[in-house]
Amino acid sequence: MASRKSSRGAGGSPSPGSKRETKHGGSKNGKKEGLSGSSFFTWFMVIALLGVWTSVAVVWFELVDYEEVLGKLGIYDADGDGDFDVEDAKVLLGLKERSVPAQPTSPDSEETIQPADKSHVESEHKNADVELEEEIQSVLHEALHSQPGEGHEDVDESINDQWQEKEEVHGETFEAPTTDDLLRELENEIPEAYETPDSDQKDADLLTDDLGAMESEPYEAPVSYEYDMDVEKTVSDPEAPEDGVHGDYNEDHEPKHEKQTETEDTVESKHTEDVVANEPEESEMPVQAEDYSNDDLVGKSEKETEQDKTEKAKKKKKPKLLNKFDKTIKAELDAAEKLRKKGKVEEALRAFEELVNQYPQSPRARYGKAQSEDDLAEKMRSNEMLQKAINTYDEVVSLPNVPSDLIKMSLKREADRQQFLGRMRGSLVTLQKLVQLFPSDTSFKNDLGVGYLLIGDNSNAKKVYEEVLSLAPNDGFAKVHYGFILKAENKIAESIPYLKEGLESGDPGTDDGRFYFHLGDALQRMGDKEAYKWYELGYQRGHFASVWQRSLYNVKGLKAQPWWTARETGYTELVKSLEKNWKLIRDEGLAVMDKKRSLFLPEDENLREKGDWSQFTLWQQGRKNENACKSVPKTCALLERFPEATGCRRGQIKYSIMHPGTHVWPHTGPTNCRLRMHLGLVIPKEGCRIRCAQENRTWEEGKVLIFDDSFEHEVWQDAENYRLIFIVDVWHPELTAQQRRTLPAI
Repeated sequence: MASRKSSRGAGGSPSPGSKRETKHGGSKNGKKEGLSGSSFFTWFMVIALLGVWTSVAVVWFELVDYEEVLGKLGIYDADGDGDFDVEDAKVLLGLKERSVPAQPTSPDSEETIQPADKSHVESEHKNADVELEEEIQSVLHEALHSQPGEGHEDVDESINDQWQEKEEVHGETFEAPTTDDLLRELENEIPEAYETPDSDQKDADLLTDDLGAMESEPYEAPVSYEYDMDVEKTVSDPEAPEDGVHGDYNEDHEPKHEKQTETEDTVESKHTEDVVANEPEESEMPVQAEDYSNDDLVGKSEKETEQDKTEKAKKKKKPKLLNKFDKTIKAELDAAEKLRKKGKVEEALRAFEELVNQYPQSPRARYGKAQSEDDLAEKMRSNEMLQKAINTYDEVVSLPNVPSDLIKMSLKREADRQQFLGRMRGSLVTLQKLVQLFPSDTSFKNDLGVGYLLIGDNSNAKKVYEEVLSLAPNDGFAKVHYGFILKAENKIAESIPYLKEGLESGDPGTDDGRFYFHLGDALQRMGDKEAYKWYELGYQRGHFASVWQRSLYNVKGLKAQPWWTARETGYTELVKSLEKNWKLIRDEGLAVMDKKRSLFLPEDENLREKGDWSQFTLWQQGRKNENACKSVPKTCALLERFPEATGCRRGQIKYSIMHPGTHVWPHTGPTNCRLRMHLGLVIPKEGCRIRCAQENRTWEEGKVLIFDDSFEHEVWQDAENYRLIFIVDVWHPELTAQQRRTLPAI
């Protein structure tokens, strides 16, 4: 073989061998000097062939089990490049996030880094490399000797910690407390913190007070469940008085979802973004509240502030979700949970369903199934799917060896979702179960009190809050709610200290416009000018549009002024029609007073200091009262031409009669979405007046007054005879047609 190659090299076309001979001692004319070129090449080929045959022998006779070695290392492939290398080791050491293989940095991106930043980055990289050199060997050793899958728990957990949680809680509102902040902590929990079945009960009792359910919107309409209940209640009573929405807990409850609009600066989660994007643009948005939560820290040193934060962090103990069995399947649970957190809801649900089928006694698997159904219900906007989630949450609690924290979370979420669907009594049963299981947790008692209020059972709610205050006298949440109940019972003076101390406590759930409203109203009725101090504070904190305009169901950006002219409203035809036909409207109203006086129902919302005030309603929330219109057919036929009035689902059309000696307390309507027209029908010459904000006016027969009743207004009737007017509410002229169609009724 050597001689054949030598002869080739001597031919006309020089071979690679001949070139090397020339370079290493051979002459151009073929004469050799020193070591023979052909001998060198021969030995080179022999060695090369020996190497090839050795490699073949190693593989053929399986002298080294490469598959076993590569298999063990392969499970630690974190960047998806098919092998285990330094980048994978960085992930395992926590020096790098698990991700797709890093893309080469473009020259443009490198140019944007400032020199100072470069040096800082380079130093960080050097430090990381030093740490890698010290730890890489131990990691590789563990990788080679561990069982497949052992390392996944740590990797997956570090990834889980990086996923963003779904929805955070809005500012505390007049509703059952929610748990989104807690869910964020729970679902990012590290394995050492998970609870075993025989863990101490007191660990669970250290859950944060905001344990509850994530906020959400109804799936079939952009309205919150509390608001649905208000609508249902009002529709069933078409004779509801004029401005009584602030007297009842349900009606007072500020729908948090009306705060969310497409123009909000911040959307608090991926899921919230999805839902808000599906909402009509007419969603309401009160003025954004300023954050006064750290007012008490003014003047403190940074050191003191940090100490406070540290103490608070120590007090909060993360809940624990896994029992002993669930720890053994944690890798599978983490894999399913990762799908859910990535928004792959359908895949997550299938994964958890498989786990439930495989491990029917696993509480965490079933809870994950419930969460996935919950998420899917939101995505599909399906109440049917949400009911499945509710049932699954309930199943979690029935399993053996369920960690106490998981029981709390499941029942809290179940109660919240039941309320969301308007099943208040079912939610109440769930909350009662929570209180029975955890009697020392006052936060659950507070939730139970809200549950009673939502069904109008103020008596039982009062008992609950009395019990809470006996156990925790400084509980601000209990104080404001107890004060609210006392005020609803017309115990004005008694309600003030509870409302005031509750607001001053700054406890979660107390900084709500409803409590500022009721405290100010109570102080006004006691003749205390401090009322406007609280109205001012409520305005500063974003609960009111102004000190005078204190409505709570608002659309942002609408023109706001106490008094309006017909031309400003754009409803000149309606005003002309009312003023032209005022005698017809008056005569039909007087006929009802004479023959069917019982149709006039007394105001029963505690708006009067004294006197006699009744109303006869024709339209309520955009719905015509057919029976009432039979008594005043011409008036109703006249109004049918004006949908801005008959279609105003946030107002009424009605007769209002007020007798001498009546005084109506200063009060505000519920929304800035309407304007109110008063047509004078029977007006005494003297003694009747109305104040809106800081301006007084009087009625005239046959003339229309227009004002925005979301501003504070007050009425005096000191004449010698009754006063009869016709009230027509109309949509605020700046609302769009879409908003008028879709805003929830009041």
